[in-house]
Amino acid sequence: MKSSSIRILIVVCILIGLSFGCASVGSNRVNPRRHPNLAAAQREIERAINKVSAAQLANEFDMNGHAARAKNLLEQAYDEIKLAALAANANR
Repeated sequence: MKSSSIRILIVVCILIGLSFGCASVGSNRVNPRRHPNLAAAQREIERAINKVSAAQLANEFDMNGHAARAKNLLEQAYDEIKLAALAANANR
């Protein structure tokens, strides 16, 4: 396999992974009309996840698992923001 073919394959795999990752993250989206600041924080986390994925691609995933761990922690933060919105709703 040529080097360019391998890179294309890697890009396709990343795009597929991003689409699945964004779907799971998006399922816990905060209502921006009720909690505009929390919703904005979630959008920033989505951007951060995409930037880390781009960095992984640029570095051919040679980051000793740290980028993947960072994305996992970002996804956890995303979920916690949803829980914060739910708690705020319950306390009204």
